[in-house]
Amino acid sequence: LVFALGPAGTGKTYISVALAVKALKNKHVRKIIITRPAVEAGENLGFLPGDLKEKIDPYLRPIYDALHDIIPFEKLGYYMEREIIEIAPLAYMRGRTLNNAFILLDEAQNTTPMQMKMFLTRMGPESKMIVTGDTSQVDLPTKQSSGLKQAIRILKGVKGIGFVELDERDVVRHRLVRDIIEAYGKETS
Repeated sequence: LVFALGPAGTGKTYISVALAVKALKNKHVRKIIITRPAVEAGENLGFLPGDLKEKIDPYLRPIYDALHDIIPFEKLGYYMEREIIEIAPLAYMRGRTLNNAFILLDEAQNTTPMQMKMFLTRMGPESKMIVTGDTSQVDLPTKQSSGLKQAIRILKGVKGIGFVELDERDVVRHRLVRDIIEAYGKETS
């Protein structure tokens, strides 16, 4: 279990998806399971029409973008149809044991403490798990605490759990993104 923590643009999602695909290709796992909380960034989009996939797809767009960059379109379709790559709502993880899988929780700062504990306890034998997040980008309602912040506090020092901490020097997007993150950091310090 590894937590990848850092600001926007450091490649947390992309690198995690790439590692998952590599593990699948090298037959270290049988499937990839990717999830993220369905929390909107400061605006309420309201009711979304359609089936479950159509409702959660907008929240998962960054994951699809990374998958499309790494896996050819036809191959990705094949993997998704056969649920070799599964993109699942966090709300539907309860009760599952995820065996022999590479499991990715993206945008974990938007989990509640209950959701985070529920997710972390899904890991079955032969599985690997990466949790990505940025504790400065919590989009939960004001009175709700972040499950990621709690997990960091509780799990630091637990054997077998690693933490990779990135900062603005690791930003791989446009050079202005690093400057924007630094400027906002000065404002909030």
